Amino acid sequence: MKVVLPTPLAAYAAGRREVEAAGATLGELLADLDRQYPGIRFRVVDEQDAIRPHIKFFLNREMARSLAAGVAPGDEVLIVAALSGG
Repeated sequence: MKVVLPTPLAAYAAGRREVEAAGATLGELLADLDRQYPGIRFRVVDEQDAIRPHIKFFLNREMARSLAAGVAPGDEVLIVAALSGG
């Protein structure tokens, strides 16, 4: 399925903003992304296996709040990284 990456994560995917990944859940999809692009998962999931507070996932334009959220071939996953600073 298509995964749209925010600009900060594109560096892990050779500068690409759109990539393909597979899995039955959001967690499996992230594992597949990490196999293809090492280090990307750690940027969006913390050591307790929770989505980092500044990251949001949208499955077909609806926010997913859990790595257990189901995904299917043909779905679109959008990863959004919140901006911060002062």
